[in-house]
Amino acid sequence: MSHPTRHVVVTGGGTGVGAATAHAFARAGADVTIMGRTKQTLVQQGLPFQLCDVTDAGSVEEAFSNARDKSGPVDIVVANAGAAESVPFAKLTPEILNRMLSVNLTGVVNCWQAGLAAMTEAGWGRLIAVASTAGLKGYPYVSAYCSAKHGVVGLTRSVALELARTGVTANAICPGFVETPLLQRSVDNIIQKTGMGQEEAKKSLLISNPQRRFIKTDEVAQAALWLASDGAKSVNGHALSLSGGEI
Repeated sequence: MSHPTRHVVVTGGGTGVGAATAHAFARAGADVTIMGRTKQTLVQQGLPFQLCDVTDAGSVEEAFSNARDKSGPVDIVVANAGAAESVPFAKLTPEILNRMLSVNLTGVVNCWQAGLAAMTEAGWGRLIAVASTAGLKGYPYVSAYCSAKHGVVGLTRSVALELARTGVTANAICPGFVETPLLQRSVDNIIQKTGMGQEEAKKSLLISNPQRRFIKTDEVAQAALWLASDGAKSVNGHALSLSGGEI
């Protein structure tokens, strides 16, 4: 990362990819503010935090305002908060669809908008979304999640073009299955629905990755760090697949 010290906001910063990304930026010398809905997990990270529900634009604006008051204008937004629900398409309800769109797509819009004004004013900024390989291809039984993540990739490409001459870039990171609590919930779901054992359920998810391994949270964090660097200033509107060659 280049100087001056950058102020980075990471949503969903209390666990998994968000926590790993926040600490990677902190180690690189950035001022980091993590955001999330659960105070306990945020406190555990030992970093400045703001309680925030990314689906609520008012909550996001308040959290960003408080973060600016404490650490100055936001230079980098890593919109990482997300959730996945599994259901056959025939049983997909409007409630599930709206939940998936709200947290995975609207949440990115809210957070990017909250950070944008200061970035365009400064002539430098990084809008980063943690999407998923589900933004690049379909997976069965998660149609709403795939729809939302495809939306994030479309949003990224559109915003990138709008901001191309402002010094602000917009990019999406698209990991495959990452070793996080969210992954364990997917494994538990498979066990419950199929009667598979723990290892068998994990192997059923690994099949899609040509390297036959889950992505580590630190790999996503390092990708975000690179996208925030000056070396990536011409990378704009890109959906970066971290999937061992799956896509």
